[in-house]
Amino acid sequence: MLQPRDGYRTLSGRRAIVVGAGPGGLAVALMLARDGVQVTVIEKEESVGGRTRTVTAPGGYRFDIGPTFFLYPRILADIFESCGERLEDHLTLERLDPQYHLVFEGGGEIRATPDVERLEAEIARIAPDDARHVRRFLDDNRRKLAAFIPVLQQACDSIRSFASPAMLAALPLLRPHATVDRDLKRYFKDPRVRLAFSFQTKYLGMSPFRCPSLFTILSFLEYEHGVYHPVGGCGAVSEAMAGLARRLGVEIRLGTSVDRVLFEGKRAVGVEAGGERIGADAVVINGDFAKVVPELVPEVRRPRWRNAKVAKARLSCSTYMLYLGIEGPMPKSLGHHTILLSEDYARNIREVSDGVLPMQPSIYVQHAGYTDGGMAPPGHTSLYVLVPVPNLRAGIDWKTVGPSYRALVLKRLEKLGLTDIESRIRYERVVDPTQWRDEFAVHEGATFNLSHDLGQMLYFRPHNRFGPGLYLVGGGTHPGSGLPVIYEGARITARLAAEDLARQPVPARGRPLSPAPSLGEAS
Repeated sequence: MLQPRDGYRTLSGRRAIVVGAGPGGLAVALMLARDGVQVTVIEKEESVGGRTRTVTAPGGYRFDIGPTFFLYPRILADIFESCGERLEDHLTLERLDPQYHLVFEGGGEIRATPDVERLEAEIARIAPDDARHVRRFLDDNRRKLAAFIPVLQQACDSIRSFASPAMLAALPLLRPHATVDRDLKRYFKDPRVRLAFSFQTKYLGMSPFRCPSLFTILSFLEYEHGVYHPVGGCGAVSEAMAGLARRLGVEIRLGTSVDRVLFEGKRAVGVEAGGERIGADAVVINGDFAKVVPELVPEVRRPRWRNAKVAKARLSCSTYMLYLGIEGPMPKSLGHHTILLSEDYARNIREVSDGVLPMQPSIYVQHAGYTDGGMAPPGHTSLYVLVPVPNLRAGIDWKTVGPSYRALVLKRLEKLGLTDIESRIRYERVVDPTQWRDEFAVHEGATFNLSHDLGQMLYFRPHNRFGPGLYLVGGGTHPGSGLPVIYEGARITARLAAEDLARQPVPARGRPLSPAPSLGEAS
């Protein structure tokens, strides 16, 4: 039986609408429902999860659409526990070891493992001097993460947040003007070893040569807390959250698009969706910020993020994707996660950042069947192939270059031992930046949302409380991208919404909503 957490806040009689059933939206729905709020989640797709979902293709091949692994499950476990449930009763997470196989095109390889002694031995094979500094890197980043967690947990909706006790305590460890690569030079001389601890900035769609040094904590999280495969694919996480949400009384409406947020004065009072006007005391938007918020919220209701500012916002890179169903065996050297790092990685990343389509790209391959036999029929394999490429601001004509780029990517896969796959492909789907934009509602195809540079972090990122009665959650909102960070953002959003609802009197129901204002109407 579900038991409320300590400090349970009874908010019965209040209503909230969550726009989007992605991981952030589902987490907010769970926590508001836990606190007694009547929650309705409205999702345009026919399944939950947003890009964190797993799809079954013809032939029985299963693919994760976006994220392919799970990091730092402690946060989601805490959310489930606060709802009176254990995450492990709803979801099976397999910790991977090796976590991934790094193949350096210029020579050398590392099978990354959370076992520190084995990791040191792996690094010593290509850079003996650097192996001696692995534990110092881990120790320093353990302190950095511990100092920065309280910052990630605060709302950062006031400039005064930069003077908060949490921020002041963390500042000495953050080295805000150093990049990830520059910070790693304090530990590792070999650029290949630095790549082993910095390629993770791709989770933010950023270059390690530009990304703030704070994000060395990403690789630390992997080694300290593990890289996990959710059995059944990452969509199993979303399904587990949705299942618990329904048990808590959340209504999840699938296949319904929200057309706009409704306002009375400056306060959000509901949404218009599927031809219906639905009232609420709080509206939470979970979607690609630069794409969805301008479409749903009139410009006058977002004074800090008017259209001109959104148009100038720095964006992450995009990705070129191949989802391949292949008959026959894979090479034994291909593990669950394999990454081919371009010989001139600095040039490769610089090209992506500068809007140039790389002709010698780095490539990530997920072979989920290495761990999970349920991801493809017997004797077959589901391969997920990701190539970082520029977003659509680069002006690349994907209709023209797409076929030749596909051939280039398949040729690059031969460097990972995948030398004969084209003749064995039985299912194929290509997703390029235009499809991220058109099919998945991703602004300019920037799959990792707004860039995480210093000018778009913390107070300078869209706030979780976006206006009276209006809240945001997701990778484009504070604290940022990546599943653990999105879940942390969901905790901030849910806390702010619950606090605001607790201060409001329980509204009388039955009063019809006022006519919706036009998009250009001022208060």
